[in-house]
Amino acid sequence: MKYAILVGDGMSDYPVPELDNKTPLEVAKITNMNDIVKKGQIGLVKTIPRGMKPASDVANLSILGYDPKIYYSGRGPLEAANIGVDIGPDEVAFRCNLVTTANDTMADYSAGHIKEKESKAIMEYLDKAMGSSILKFYHGKSYRNLLVIKTRSEGEVKDLLKASCVPPHDITGKSISKNLPKGRGAGILIQLMEDSRKALEKSEINKVRIDLGENPANMIWLWGQGTNPNMPSFKGIFGLEGGVISAVDLVNGIGRLTGLELINVPGVTGYYDTNYQGKGVYAVNFLKEKDFVFVHVEAPDEAGHNGDVRAKITAIENFDKFVVGAVWNFLKNQADYRIMVLADHATPVSVKTHVSDPAPFVMSGKRIGHNGFDAYSEANAASSKVVFKSGSALTDKLIRG
Repeated sequence: MKYAILVGDGMSDYPVPELDNKTPLEVAKITNMNDIVKKGQIGLVKTIPRGMKPASDVANLSILGYDPKIYYSGRGPLEAANIGVDIGPDEVAFRCNLVTTANDTMADYSAGHIKEKESKAIMEYLDKAMGSSILKFYHGKSYRNLLVIKTRSEGEVKDLLKASCVPPHDITGKSISKNLPKGRGAGILIQLMEDSRKALEKSEINKVRIDLGENPANMIWLWGQGTNPNMPSFKGIFGLEGGVISAVDLVNGIGRLTGLELINVPGVTGYYDTNYQGKGVYAVNFLKEKDFVFVHVEAPDEAGHNGDVRAKITAIENFDKFVVGAVWNFLKNQADYRIMVLADHATPVSVKTHVSDPAPFVMSGKRIGHNGFDAYSEANAASSKVVFKSGSALTDKLIRG
């Protein structure tokens, strides 16, 4: 049996007035997802457990079959795992965004989606300027980077973990001072963020970016902290040899920690310009040899954060044409297969951030019946009355049910 899970990150949405109160999914040309609906079962899945934040790490962990209430320990450690950084028992890993601020405002959570070469140089510069025996800065991908803090006691670890930190993509256009870390352990984080402003003022790369009219990476933003997780292997749970395709460190980190093979596709960026076609081709080639593939596409989520409805529609269409289409056309000619396509969560263009609403899914394949719908949309998923209470329960049903 061949299995595929294809995730369009954040592609679910709310009705948009300028689209005649339709969602981007309802407007987009998604012939492949619709074809899967015509042959399978559509429904809703609650990927975010009650009481947890609607983050992509939580959602994708859930979709891969791991209960976040048990296994989630923060975004930082997942990204650390992907870039090969070991987190010791006395260390806490933070996601370290390069952002653009203007006075007291979060102007851009990604510093203009800063390119790899520039972000790498800036992180190396920060490590020289601010790093120490207890602070270590690491380059991840583009604006998504890492800071590891070595603590002096178990109490300090607990304080840092309890600090309430806001993701920068949640506060675009909002006050920085009102959204700084809060609670015990917040003091050192605020000081580091403020110190980074002074250090980055001297960055030659930022001077050039300003001269070119580009957003400078003039501050770091710390959030998503955690300690090293301990998770059983995917093969140990489901008995499948599998792989992950994603441009995002947190998804690849989950894959690495669960023993899934990381499939490197040239030209993947985690943005609108990612190599959709390459993801589809590499997924099919992998399935010819192995049992399971998990493909994640970040672009719809980025468009949601940017409030760009047209870019979101285009990203969804590219996901459908090049990723879903390639895998679906391969699998439907196999004797035994199951395929699932879903959003990990919604990122509505109207709110520019993640929400906890159940996400629409569709699955098709061996012993999966048709439940009467002909298009993939939030409304049809809700009308189906099929609801899974967790992503892990849904994936368990896909593979073993």
